[in-house]
Amino acid sequence: MYFIFVLGVGWYAKRGISTSIEFFLSGRSLPAWVTGLAFISANLGAVEIMGMSATGAELGLPTMHYFWIGAVPAMLFLGVVMMPFYYGSKVRSVPEFMRMRFGTKAHLVNAISFAVAQLLIAGVNLYLLALIVHRLLGWPQWVGLVVASAFVLFYITVGGLSAAIYNEVLQFFVIVAALLPLTLIGLHRVGGWSGLKERITDDGMLGADQLHTWPGAALSGFDSPVLSVIGIVFGLGFVLSFGYWTTNFVEVQRAMASKSITSARMTPIIGAFPKMFIPFIVIVPGMIAAVLVGQLAEFKQLSFAGDDAAAAATGVTYNDALLLLMRDVLPNGLLGVAIAGLLAAFMAGMAANISAFNTVVSYDLYQQYVKKDAPDGHYLKVGRIATAAACVIAIFTALIAGQFSNLMDYLQTLFGFFNAPLFATFILGMFWKRMTPTAGWTGLVAGTLSAMALWGSSTFLHVFELPGQGLAFMAAATAFVVDIVVSVVVTQFTAPKPVHELKGLVYSETPKADLVDPEEAGLPFWRRPVPMAGIALVLVLALNFLFV
Repeated sequence: MYFIFVLGVGWYAKRGISTSIEFFLSGRSLPAWVTGLAFISANLGAVEIMGMSATGAELGLPTMHYFWIGAVPAMLFLGVVMMPFYYGSKVRSVPEFMRMRFGTKAHLVNAISFAVAQLLIAGVNLYLLALIVHRLLGWPQWVGLVVASAFVLFYITVGGLSAAIYNEVLQFFVIVAALLPLTLIGLHRVGGWSGLKERITDDGMLGADQLHTWPGAALSGFDSPVLSVIGIVFGLGFVLSFGYWTTNFVEVQRAMASKSITSARMTPIIGAFPKMFIPFIVIVPGMIAAVLVGQLAEFKQLSFAGDDAAAAATGVTYNDALLLLMRDVLPNGLLGVAIAGLLAAFMAGMAANISAFNTVVSYDLYQQYVKKDAPDGHYLKVGRIATAAACVIAIFTALIAGQFSNLMDYLQTLFGFFNAPLFATFILGMFWKRMTPTAGWTGLVAGTLSAMALWGSSTFLHVFELPGQGLAFMAAATAFVVDIVVSVVVTQFTAPKPVHELKGLVYSETPKADLVDPEEAGLPFWRRPVPMAGIALVLVLALNFLFV
């Protein structure tokens, strides 16, 4: 029934698709509550559901940092500070903003790296979707890969971004309906929150740090509490988080589909409220699975003891945490809802990646560098061909994702490579008008290569080792710093853009009136970005102190 409904939404959305801007950006016509829920649902794919539950099973409460430090502050910054530039400049994508600010070289580097990243991350969602179908229904993995990609291909090819967004709103509610009962039943089985804490504490060496968010040494990989806090705040909270949320077109595209600049600013701020509470239905089930499911508890004990061979012999990994808990605690009816919820999550994630990919390929690569002045219908056709190609390629990138026992390691590595240097270039170029186009692309390339070099020296050459997410944090921080340094140095020896070309692209050169909706002052506070961002910030700070 769920799959039929999804196809129906795609077919219904087809009626509003006659131009490329309607296909790629929903004609910039959607209300804030729709784009806000789609904004969060687009991210509620593999990273959130399986990756976070896996890390919750492995590390416990420190995983909360991915939400309360590594997401919400950056989402609020995007809504308050950066969305006015994206929406006000009327760009159709984040790489297009790069072209306007830094020229074609930086644009080409960003567009290609973004397109590659989306294919890899779409593969993660598709792999996990096929894994669910295989584990719970017994279908061969290749059947799950093909069937799932075919459904996503249909509703995006037919209905464009509108179909993706409306399905993402539906998928948000299906996901919550699936995971909330799992959390409540799981907590009941272990004796409530106090019972879960007792079971984790009984694990001895495993339990000590798993019931406190700070200093999060197991997450950061640093033994020193001070270095751990710095690593989490700077590596995750600043570089990785701001790099992902403020420059990732998958997310920004949802806000760009809004009907006004106020709606665009409210999109990530609305999304921040459910985002801060999602850990309780994603991370907590992972923690429950690690004490309630015998196979996973054994795997965890053996892994922490360093006996990797015996751990592998259990036949499970942390990625299985949510599936194993569903298998053991849910009755058949709720298990069916849970399966639908997981399928919804991975389809939402994959669809978000594919819809962003087809926009960048069509507008930023094909129109800019292959065929500039074709009729609008031609680019609409190219977008649909790019969608089909992406769905096929994602089947193969799904096989790469299957090589990682904890997919958070893989995803955070990708974000360090692609998002961290992009954020450095963006933030420097947005607030420093002297930064030159040459500095834009050289900084991007240098930052990405430095992150890859650091990762390679640890992974392949074993020059040093950092457990947990420490290597991803270090690679991201390195990419950010190298990008900034190279950009500043290159700027000293190259020519900047004329000041008159920077309006709407650089903060100091953009009139304040261009950054706000003139009607915003008359709106109630719950529809204004700054007051709502302030409330969200207070709430997320309270959660950090409550679970310290």
